[in-house]
Amino acid sequence: MKLIRFGEAGSEKPGVCINGINYDVSGFIKDYDEAFFGNGGLPHLQYMVAMHQAMLPKIPDGARLGSPVARPSKIICIGLNYADHAKETNATPPAEPVIFMKSTTAINGPYDKVIIPKDSMKTDWEVELAIVIEKKASYVEEANAMDHIAGYCLHNDISEREFQLERGGTWDKGKGCDTFAPLGPWMVTKDEIADVSNLKLWLNVNGKLMQNGTTANLIFNVPFLISYVSRFMTLLPGDIISTGTPAGVGLGFNPPVYLKPGDVMELGIDGLGASRQECVAYSK
Repeated sequence: MKLIRFGEAGSEKPGVCINGINYDVSGFIKDYDEAFFGNGGLPHLQYMVAMHQAMLPKIPDGARLGSPVARPSKIICIGLNYADHAKETNATPPAEPVIFMKSTTAINGPYDKVIIPKDSMKTDWEVELAIVIEKKASYVEEANAMDHIAGYCLHNDISEREFQLERGGTWDKGKGCDTFAPLGPWMVTKDEIADVSNLKLWLNVNGKLMQNGTTANLIFNVPFLISYVSRFMTLLPGDIISTGTPAGVGLGFNPPVYLKPGDVMELGIDGLGASRQECVAYSK
């Protein structure tokens, strides 16, 4: 299944996309949140859609799509998880996964505008595969890790490089700015993705291809990441793990190339759809 959320920001309702048509399922699902995933929501949704598909109301064309997952308890990101990206940023590929957190207030719809923060000069792009957790996970064995996955979605891990790398402390301050986590258009359930370790992912800026990679080049693969992260924190239903970005970010160019108001990012992953975000300047 492909899960979507639609409506005005902060008031989204749950829906599903079937054969390219979006349907409203808010008549029997409250939202795609921790309670939904943790209480058997996916099989219930699948059953209800199968039983009532002919009666589901269609979502009007042009309706805004929000993040396909309601605000999770946390967004965990994995840094430098593609060797080519580590090389372009002059970083050593890590011996263990680099973990940082991205603020849930950064969550944005897949076609919403991205706000370049006040005083920012180095806002950058990062196309990433995001994992959505279905079952609570703590000290999970790698062999059982895939049992804890609800599905996957497209994530643009937008980053302000000066805030991230030049302002002291951890990376988090350059990752969690408002609108810096566009997710979607869909959360695709794991049964629809035959091989998550072999998905193409790409990103264009103003029509120019910047990133063109594959999850086959992940340093640490999906089951390992779930197992590893669960050693350090409990993963709750609906939580997101973003798995890293391939080469082609603005920081990696010589000289670096950063986003400015009016720039348009378009990105996608095999089976997970595509998204588009226009950059706008910060204003009060």
